[in-house]
Amino acid sequence: MSAAETQARRVLVTGGGSGIGREVARDFAASGDAVTICGRNAAALAETDGGRGMTIRTCDVTDETQVAALFETPFDVVVANAGLGTFAKIGATTLEMWNQTLAVTLTGVFLTFREALRGMGPGGRLIAIGSTASLKGGAPVPAYAAAKHGVLGLVRSVAQDVAQKGITCNAVCPGFVATPMADKAAEGLMARFDVPREKAEAMLYGSNPVGRMITVEEVSAAVLYLASPGAAMVNGHALALSGGEI
Repeated sequence: MSAAETQARRVLVTGGGSGIGREVARDFAASGDAVTICGRNAAALAETDGGRGMTIRTCDVTDETQVAALFETPFDVVVANAGLGTFAKIGATTLEMWNQTLAVTLTGVFLTFREALRGMGPGGRLIAIGSTASLKGGAPVPAYAAAKHGVLGLVRSVAQDVAQKGITCNAVCPGFVATPMADKAAEGLMARFDVPREKAEAMLYGSNPVGRMITVEEVSAAVLYLASPGAAMVNGHALALSGGEI
């Protein structure tokens, strides 16, 4: 085993101020790892930490200089979670919306992984939070789906590059997860179709055969598995969490 697998690992979680990133960071910390969380909202990051002893770094993942500064000390596990959901069909998608979605959701992962690999050694783990939108299209989310498809293409390419270095690169691809992003999507449906929240949420997860939202705990469990020694031969994989939708 590498040192990273026998000692407390250094873990970075981007977008750690809420939702999936918050749960992932807390679960790594509970496992005894030394966790750094980053994001643009310092107060939200402090809430994620909640006295757990995490290192808090404010960072815009679209800024090359800020991302590089995160990696002054190397990490053993890097979870690229920061992303932006844009809900608008192509005719209503402005160039600004398109560029912003790709910058945060795709370019942010590229910058994070590129910098992480400058110091990552054998046993290292790169994990991107993708989406079922990495695996299929969606008329209401063309910018988001394009960005998440790009994330998976990046993951699969990096995986081939790092395989012989003892590093893995994978993506976790959940359907709709009970997070603030899903809340925002539900509110949009409530306004558009004049339906109650329960109905709007059901519209979001309607394609999930299990018939419910995915929990942040379920996504985090998948991330921790991919970061474990037992996943050493899982590389370039898109782990779908969708109840059978994908």
